[in-house]
Amino acid sequence: MSTKTNTIERHGNGSAKSSTLKEICARAITKSEWEDKEEFLDVIYWSRQVFGIILGVIWGIVPLKGFLGLVLFAGISCGIVYLYAINFQNVDEEAYGGVWELVKEGFMTSFAGFLVTWIIFYTGLHYDTIMAAKSS
Repeated sequence: MSTKTNTIERHGNGSAKSSTLKEICARAITKSEWEDKEEFLDVIYWSRQVFGIILGVIWGIVPLKGFLGLVLFAGISCGIVYLYAINFQNVDEEAYGGVWELVKEGFMTSFAGFLVTWIIFYTGLHYDTIMAAKSS
C-alpha cells in the first residue's frame, strides 16, 4: 500500500501518473527538477510545518520569551525556505511569482503550529518558575 498525493504528472503519451509520498520526499532531499510547481510548493509547505513545530519545542526548552522568539522564528523560517529553494533546489524564483511567493508559502500555519508548541513546552517545563516569579 502506498500513499498517493493529489499531484498528477503526465507521461509522454498523455496518461496521468500520481507521485507517491516516498517519491516526493526523495526528490525534496536531493537536487531535483520540479516540473509541477504545486508539488514543490507542497514540499515547502509541509517541511515548514514540521520545522515550525521543531522550533517551538526548542524555544520552549531554551526558554525564549517575547518578541525575540517571534522575530527569530520568522527570520530563521523565511531564511531557511529561501536558501532551500534558491540555493539547494536551484529553482527560478520568478517561475513561482517571485521570492515573496516562495517565502510566504505556509508561513501563517507554520507560525500557528510554532506558537502552540512553544507555549505548551514553555509552560509545561517552566511553570514552577513562572509561578514563583508571580508570587514574589
